[in-house]
Amino acid sequence: MLQQSSRDILNSSVLILNRLWQAVNWCTARRAFNLLYCGHAYVVHKNKDDFYTLDFFEWKEHSQEYNGNDVVHTVSFKIRVPKVILLLLFEKVPMKEVKFTRHNVFERDGYVCQYCGEKYETSYLNLDHIIPRERGGKTTWENVVCSCIWCNSKKGNRTPQEAGMKLLKKPKKPKWRPLFVSGKLPIEEAWQRFIDVNCWEVSLTE
Repeated sequence: MLQQSSRDILNSSVLILNRLWQAVNWCTARRAFNLLYCGHAYVVHKNKDDFYTLDFFEWKEHSQEYNGNDVVHTVSFKIRVPKVILLLLFEKVPMKEVKFTRHNVFERDGYVCQYCGEKYETSYLNLDHIIPRERGGKTTWENVVCSCIWCNSKKGNRTPQEAGMKLLKKPKKPKWRPLFVSGKLPIEEAWQRFIDVNCWEVSLTE
């Protein structure tokens, strides 16, 4: 029978890689153990600068000498919660659309005003229509940028050219990345090798 601490840790997050070693999702440790035990996945473990894979029983054996707190205890053995698992058969990348939201525009632009180039907290940021809506500008990825309240006020109901302002870069719809992590989900250090922090995260919400 699992101890209470083990039950709690079974809800911790594990990164999932497809067969091509691309980050595609995350799951709970409980789900990860099920995939490992059924032979559908391997643990991806880092040793210095190298990564290698272990099946469930190899990982169980490896865990016996581990003294950290992120372990699940059973009656007969203990096993460490993996940080990353590799699916053995799945190689597809799920198709997801990037939602057009206020928060996602801020994320795309890095919370940097696209006119003055300064980074701000969200309370000092607005969304600016490059071509104002009153003049036919659409609310799209290509016509909306992150703007500080001061630049937004300065630009007013004008185009950047009319206001004597210049965009840092041409806005584009962000490309989907093969990872959908909730904005509330902390990124584990062990995940960094498989996550390009300069790429777009899909499942960000308002």
